[in-house]
Amino acid sequence: MEFLDIISSAWAIRAIVASSMVGIMCGVIGCFIVLRNMSLIGDALSHAILPGIFVAFLLVGYSTVGFFTGSVIAGLLAALMITWIQQNIATKNDAAIGIVFTAMFSIGVIGISWLSKDRGAHLDLKDFLFGNVLGISNSDLILTFFILLYTIISITVLFRYLTITTFQPVIAKTMGISVKAIHYFLMLLLSFAVVSALRTVGVILVVAMLITPASTALLLSDRLQKVLVLSGLIGLASAMGGMMLAIVFDTTPGPAMVIFATSIYFVVAVFAPKKGFLTRLFLTRAQNRKIEMEDVVKHIFKNSENTVVTPSSMVERLDFSQQKMNGILKRLLKDDIILHQEDGFILTQKGKDMALRLIRAHRLWESYQVETMGLTKEQIHEEAEIFEHLLSEELLDEVDAKLGYPAEDPHGSPIPPKNIIHTWSLLAQKPRSKSRVLPEQQDIEVEGELWELGIMPSTIVQVVENAGQMIKLKAGNKLVEMDRSIANRVRVKPIR
Repeated sequence: MEFLDIISSAWAIRAIVASSMVGIMCGVIGCFIVLRNMSLIGDALSHAILPGIFVAFLLVGYSTVGFFTGSVIAGLLAALMITWIQQNIATKNDAAIGIVFTAMFSIGVIGISWLSKDRGAHLDLKDFLFGNVLGISNSDLILTFFILLYTIISITVLFRYLTITTFQPVIAKTMGISVKAIHYFLMLLLSFAVVSALRTVGVILVVAMLITPASTALLLSDRLQKVLVLSGLIGLASAMGGMMLAIVFDTTPGPAMVIFATSIYFVVAVFAPKKGFLTRLFLTRAQNRKIEMEDVVKHIFKNSENTVVTPSSMVERLDFSQQKMNGILKRLLKDDIILHQEDGFILTQKGKDMALRLIRAHRLWESYQVETMGLTKEQIHEEAEIFEHLLSEELLDEVDAKLGYPAEDPHGSPIPPKNIIHTWSLLAQKPRSKSRVLPEQQDIEVEGELWELGIMPSTIVQVVENAGQMIKLKAGNKLVEMDRSIANRVRVKPIR
């Protein structure tokens, strides 16, 4: 009940509304600041506005509009000084930023301290450093609202110019767009955001509200429009959540907002669908399992011409533990990539296709390294062993075309043509799938087995059950059973 009484009071409503507007504004502007690697400049401007507050108080006294005007002028002056030093003096970019903002911050601290001590002015330096959201007035709200409105309209109107100067500044120049003018306009918007956040989180913490929501949004999406919306919403949630925490735990609102924003960032950093730590961990493990399976398939393909390949020989050759090898073989059996035969394993047609793709990728990449990178035959094998698992079909087709469709790799080994890789076996078909038996089979034994079962060339067959030693089929109106080793050799064309 006490909590509801507090948040329904006038000062709390003003604080929540002001913080929410600042959160949205900082979140939206922060996207361009982060993408342009200007986070340190945001920190610099937040500190450099203090001299503007000092001078404004000397000229017009305690005035919201006066503080706003003085702070913006000081922020733009700092941006001009930083840019001038970076372009005209042999000083590192980050050093130029540090020199300017520390000097202006020091001037502001000295000036405000002098006003409070010797002039008796009611200016508390802590309010500017850490914010005083509970002391926000109606005039502060009105000013913040118009700044937010101006910021959103500006970014909407200039979105294309901001985007191209952020990602392609050289192309923007060739198109006649003034990259420098867009840069300074962004500095102006940044100064507005910093001044607006002065009363909520203060100059020390405003950079967190600029950077953290934007960085969080960039973990969730790669589309700039979506990132801007997400960043604004995260900034809004951070401001409101921080205020709630400050009220519940009776602590300082500004730092509470920053902690809330940082908490959101770490949650997203762990659980984000594409860029989160856990997602990347799962994808890495899945990729490693895929590579291990493909290595086993390739090994069986190369060594099963005259004999079955035993698990013990694979453990020794591939340097896998017996437990890992058992797991890989279990997955390959489940996916109908290999068949258990006698004391070892042979590949199904699906497995042979997989092996041929790997060999094609390996040998094409070896050819590419020799032809375009100038490497020797002795330098290419190890890298090709890695890239054979990573290259997509589209990229391989491009490499093949660029090399002129070579028949052999630099070692003289044949490169499997793409058109022989996409053959299908009856065993590779899933239950309830239909396929047409091809007229040309691998050998006379397969053709004889089909004839005995009453399956003629071009007959449409449907897999009823694909488990156990026998595969059950529906050919026309009759049900038949076929040994899996024979079904593996029956060539069919799937009907989609």
